[in-house]
Formats: sequence, C-alpha cells, structure tokens
Amino acid sequence: MKFYLGTHVLNHIEKSNVPLFVSFRQLRKRKKKSFDNNLAICVDSGGFTELNINGKWSITPQDYNSELLRLKDLGLNIEWAAQQDYMCEPFVIDKTGLDIETHQKLTVENFLTLRSLKSNIHYIPVLQGYELKDYFNHFEMFESAGIDLRKERTVGVGSVCRRQNTKEIEYLFKCLHAKGLKLHGFGVKTNGLRRYSKYLQSADSLAWSRNARYLNEKCNICLNNKTKNCANCFNYALNWRNNVLKKVGLL
Repeated sequence: MKFYLGTHVLNHIEKSNVPLFVSFRQLRKRKKKSFDNNLAICVDSGGFTELNINGKWSITPQDYNSELLRLKDLGLNIEWAAQQDYMCEPFVIDKTGLDIETHQKLTVENFLTLRSLKSNIHYIPVLQGYELKDYFNHFEMFESAGIDLRKERTVGVGSVCRRQNTKEIEYLFKCLHAKGLKLHGFGVKTNGLRRYSKYLQSADSLAWSRNARYLNEKCNICLNNKTKNCANCFNYALNWRNNVLKKVGLL
C-alpha cells in the first residue's frame, strides 16, 4: 500500500522525498513561483471545505481543470487529482439541503464532465454514500453512466474519515476490494490502517499536524527555537509518517 503524507504547507513539496497529498485549496494559492521538486503528488479537491462553507461547489469543473493545468505549467507533477465529489455525511447533507442520491448523481455528473475535457490531468472517481448499500448503489450509478470502476487505476472512497476506525468501514473496504476495485482511503489514521490497509491500494493522512497542534509537540529541531509547536513542521511530519508505518507493519 502506498501511503501519502498529507500537507497544507506548500514548501513541503520542495523538501519531500515521500509521496504527498495536497489540497487544491492550498495549491491554487501558488501564483507564479515554480515547483522545483519533480516528485509526483496527488491532489485532494477540497470538497469537504467547499460544501461545508458554501453548501455547493464554488468552482466549475472547467475552472478546476484550468487551475490544475496552470499548476502543472509551474512544474507541479500531478500523479492524479480527486474529482469534485459530494460528501454524504449527515452534516454535509444538511449544508446542501439535498439527499444522498442527489449527491451521488452530482458526483457522477462531475466525473463525466472532467473526463470529457480531454485533459492530461488524471482524475479519479470517488464513491460516495453513508450506509453500505449507498456505496453499492453509487457503483451501479457509475456503471449505468458507462464508467466501469473495476477498470479505473484508482477509486477513492468518500465520507468515511470520521468513521474510519470502525468495523463498518472495514467491511465496506473489504466488500469494495472484493469487487475488484483499487481503492484509495482518504484521511486514514493509524487504527484504520491496522484494520484494513490490506484492502487499500493507497491512503493519505494529515493527522500529524493536528497531533502536533493539540498535543503541543515539537521535534528535536524545533525544541530550541520559538516555534509554538510542529503543526507546520516537515521534520515532525516525516517522523510521524515513519512511526505510523512502523506501527502498522508497512515499514
């Protein structure tokens, strides 16, 4: 399983020799400065924040694609970018005023639009739902639209982050893996990796930053300076990543 280190700090891209997962909302802040590291990264669309703040997507698929192409022209090596999906957690549903089925339909429509742009950005589809049956219904929606998710090189699974350390989500990944899907788990923490990393092709996590902030932790390099904590520290992030992978037997 490939584990992407999530980061919200753009200069980490230049420093890194491990796979990174970066939000589009952060990346689009880079206007002119080139990216000097050719390391391939994956892009999170930032959908959780978009829907939580706006109750809808404020950027069109065409603009999303144009911005990613602009970033690529600045030297950003994009392995893949997540589509602009619609999460299905109850509080997100409350924000949009729509139901789960509508969120799923909008997710399929967005993926079809992004793929129709003939872009050299590789967009991955994201399965959405809340209960197990929802995800299988969404699988069928994609198939009815002509998208065979079993043939996709990566398929994201959304709306699981806040439930990722549960038997329910473990069973979900097991079932989707059994259907032949090559899965990416968004925001999978240590206990989630212990449960079901064997069913994943890849996963990401930004949990190191929250840990450093709320535990007020510092790495050895930052102990002697005036930094409050290591919430933005790449050295801390790398140490955290190594510790997580050792704990779950992946390093």
